[in-house]
Amino acid sequence: MTNQGKKRPGAAGPKTSVMTGRLLHTKVKTARRRKNSSTLWLARQLNDPYVAEARTRGLRSRAAFKLMQIDDRYKLLKSGDSVVDLGAAPGGWTQVAVERVGALKGKGKVLAVDILGMEPLQGAEVMQLDFTDEDADVKVKDALGGPANVVISDMAAPTTGHRQTDHVRIVYMCELALHFAVDVLAPGGVFIAKVLKGGTEHELLEKLKKNFATVRHVKPEASRPDSREAYVVATGFRGQDSDKSDRD
Repeated sequence: MTNQGKKRPGAAGPKTSVMTGRLLHTKVKTARRRKNSSTLWLARQLNDPYVAEARTRGLRSRAAFKLMQIDDRYKLLKSGDSVVDLGAAPGGWTQVAVERVGALKGKGKVLAVDILGMEPLQGAEVMQLDFTDEDADVKVKDALGGPANVVISDMAAPTTGHRQTDHVRIVYMCELALHFAVDVLAPGGVFIAKVLKGGTEHELLEKLKKNFATVRHVKPEASRPDSREAYVVATGFRGQDSDKSDRD
């Protein structure tokens, strides 16, 4: 991963003033043509320690730290693993996966998929497609060329501001990712996907428990405190036969 050096990226913390030990804070004035919401977003970006750290390390997004922290805690990405990254753009999670499975050393494979265009990334294969399309999963499986050890998904539909609608949308994206994971994961495989605070729907949670030995809901430190975002982490995939009744 770019500019990693010997420092383990998961240990990143907030930047503080050497003189005071307090968090540095940058005020942003409201410009005449800038909406107040844009000003608030810009202020949050400028004062977010993970944004600054991501820039320092050459990471494509602050979201990289979320996967780092999840992986540091549960040791999910192993050397030689085959990984599919759904909703990959701009590539922060992909960078973490490339580094931790040893893709640059020829020890693993990382396939990054997103509806948006994504700059090429050494050690990863990038596919631009809409994963909600009917045949998208087939195209990704063909590109994968075999079973995966890990399926990670940071996919999320655009938010509407309506709590129930946004929840339904994020659950739908998680369901798509899980359906794909069940088809491609090797026994013992791992599934990580974005959900919203409150966890997964009952039916989705039951499917996760049926197919995986352990299912957890995790909110990494890099997720903003005011965000409803969380992640479901499912480990110990039981094998495709465990979901056979659902496919019949």
